[in-house]
Amino acid sequence: MHAGTVVPPVRPVPADRAFRAVRALLLVLAVLAALVGVSLPAAGPAHAAVPDRWGFAYLDNPTPPPGYVPDTTRQWGSWPSPATNPVRVDKVGTGSYVVHFPLIAGPGGIAHVTAVARTGSWCQVRGWATAGSGQDVAVGCYRTGGAPEDNRFTVLYTTSSGVPSPAVGGYGYVFANPTGSVVTQYNSTGGTNVVGSGGTGIWKVWLPGLGQPTQAGNLEVTAVDAANGARCKVADWAPSTTGQTVIVNCYNAGNVLYNTRWTLSYSEKRAVHGPALPPNFYGYLWFNGGVPGGTNFNSSGAVNTLGGSVPYTVNLPNIAVPSDTAQVTAFGPGPDHCTLATPWNRSAGTVNLFPICFNASGSPVPSRFFTAYTSAS
Repeated sequence: MHAGTVVPPVRPVPADRAFRAVRALLLVLAVLAALVGVSLPAAGPAHAAVPDRWGFAYLDNPTPPPGYVPDTTRQWGSWPSPATNPVRVDKVGTGSYVVHFPLIAGPGGIAHVTAVARTGSWCQVRGWATAGSGQDVAVGCYRTGGAPEDNRFTVLYTTSSGVPSPAVGGYGYVFANPTGSVVTQYNSTGGTNVVGSGGTGIWKVWLPGLGQPTQAGNLEVTAVDAANGARCKVADWAPSTTGQTVIVNCYNAGNVLYNTRWTLSYSEKRAVHGPALPPNFYGYLWFNGGVPGGTNFNSSGAVNTLGGSVPYTVNLPNIAVPSDTAQVTAFGPGPDHCTLATPWNRSAGTVNLFPICFNASGSPVPSRFFTAYTSAS
């Protein structure tokens, strides 16, 4: 496909009762904005850039031996000498892994994970914690129906503080409990992100000061559950002049709305883990039956294009630079979920991502999604 290619819409996704509840929640946006508008904290100390600490990796072997070093062209981080001090992964049970990011110990932050599978399987974060001088992220993977299953996946950890200068684009994240209480959050404007519960498995997130009055930027959401299979997605997104409202829905392995913890990140003209420049090579794309211009960004100035459907091909010119990573999040009502069908490929400076989406029974379907790619440099 070429720049300017018109993407045909996918078949409509039928509305359901949960989606009607989501739309009702959006009607109280103005009230929520007023509430948070009087409680913004003073800006923290200025930082030249965010994030403070970060790391990413792609587990290319679903049955790794102890201390396994995954694909070195798809892992990097903010610690000293990542090329000679790599990420390591231990498998601790069927579909259960611990990813060891070295030398970035510290509290807070968020993690995202995306399965790399064509079978309807998915992966989620089980938790993360400081481990000695490093940061460990636990990942769980499941097949359709909820049984644990060994799988490949991409994983990302990042944490930020302060207000960046210069303030290029916008970035924020939330880690929330099922009640809507916020465990940790960040907003590059210095504002306070707010989460409210809208009933079982439904939450509304308010990100003040970020984004544009029309849809612009990228969203990623990941379930965080230590005990049960869970999937989370962006059910709806409403921009305004004062911030972004995002509806998050989570489902259990039986495709029923479900209370769990989750992480959400928002980035506009910033990489998925927070920085603006560097990295010099990153991009994102939102497919919602079409590709709105503000949600199609490429740091080289090129135009990303979309083709196919099961799986899709997201073509991002001029930014294919290892080491690199990618994430995918489903969009819309209902329990459809999305993964990467295969690892991304790189050719003559172009990177191709291959998102694929599945319905409740695990069958591939055309659907809607967010995807993001970033290199380390």
